[in-house]
Parts: sequence; structure tokens; C-alpha cells
Amino acid sequence: MGGGGSTRRVTFEADENENITVVKGVRLSDSVIDRMKEPSSPSGRQPRGAGAVNDEELKKRIAEELALERARRDSEAQKRRLKQEQMYVRDEFGKLLERERISSNEHLTRAILRERAATEEERQKAQRLARQVEEKERELKKHDAYYKEQLARLEERSAQFYKVTTEQYQKAADEVSARFK
Repeated sequence: MGGGGSTRRVTFEADENENITVVKGVRLSDSVIDRMKEPSSPSGRQPRGAGAVNDEELKKRIAEELALERARRDSEAQKRRLKQEQMYVRDEFGKLLERERISSNEHLTRAILRERAATEEERQKAQRLARQVEEKERELKKHDAYYKEQLARLEERSAQFYKVTTEQYQKAADEVSARFK
């Protein structure tokens, strides 16, 4: 691509705005044209007879400028591709993170629901046991009341029996005393 002895002729001319010049179908900027137009000799002017040497130098300069321009374009294209790839990777990571967040939320929701169900089951079990304990307590109170009633009756009977027995004993003792007096 460099100026390795190419014999091709390169022509360039300014367009109507004199901003961009066409070199055999390649568009060049003003700065490139200005550098190509700059004289290479220190005197600032080149003699007309040195056209072949200037053409060769011009060809080399144009080739160098074209190579630099292509390298710049390639670099910019690579930068654009890199940015696009970075955006793609960022988007993919974003999607992946979103999926992970949704998945963890689902797992968390399921765990919460399982815990709520277990808590509700434990609460119902506790209520069931509390009802059973209350029933047992009522039953025990009934039995306690029944046995207290029975005990009171037995004590009353025992007291009556004691009274009767005491009276009969007293009567028998009085009779025996009266007989043997």
C-alpha cells in the first residue's frame, strides 16, 4: 500500500466548494490536500521540471495519507464495534441480572408462602390443642364437682350415721346404767 515504486498516476482536484478533493474516486479532506500541496523543498517553490519527482513524492504522500485515513477509519470502526459489543454485553448482563432477580424473588416468595403455610398450620394445631385442653379442663371440673358432691353427701351421711350411732350408744349406755344401778 505504501509508496513501493508504484507507477500509477494519481490525480486530484477540488470540488465546487473547494472543501473536498477527489483522488481517483477517494474523497480527501482539506487538511490532506493542503499537506499534499505543500512544497517539499525548503525554498517554498518547486521548479516545473521536477514534476516526475514530485509526482513520485506526491504518490507516496497520497498513499501515506490514504493509509493513515484508512487506519483512522478502521480504528473508528473498531471503536464503534467495541462500543456495540460493550452495549450488547451490558444489555445481556442486565437481562441476566433481571432474570436472577426475578428468580430470587420467586424463590423468596415461595419460601415466604411455605413459612406462612407452616405458621398457619402450627396456629391451627395450637388452637386444636387449646380446645382439647379446654375440654379436658371442663371434664375435670365436672368430675371435680361430682366428686365434691359425692364427698359432701358421704360426709353428711357419715355425720347422720355418727349422730344416730352416738344417740344409740348414749341410749344403750343410759339403759345399762339404769339397769345396774
